[in-house]
Amino acid sequence: MRALDRLDAALARPDRDSDPCLQTGAGWIAEEALMTGLLCFLLFPDDPVSAIWRGAASSGDSDSIACLAGSFAGARLGMDAWPPAWRERIEYADHLARVGAAWD
Repeated sequence: MRALDRLDAALARPDRDSDPCLQTGAGWIAEEALMTGLLCFLLFPDDPVSAIWRGAASSGDSDSIACLAGSFAGARLGMDAWPPAWRERIEYADHLARVGAAWD
């Protein structure tokens, strides 16, 4: 619950330029990684590349945070949100697209 409380506080005063780890944790434990990845996505809800960049440029477990931010973005926005060159490199893209279509 403390991790969710930190996310709520961060979203009450969103700051796209500051290190998200300072608000929701460095991500070295699961609940911090989840909240910080979600914060990165929610800071850039329509821009998945920026959401990933924000996580990757953080001071914590940046690869995990960026991965989670990208996962949230992909789940919300679908394959068409990614740059074409990226879409070609997404592992299991066909399987992910089928799963996503099943939710519609």
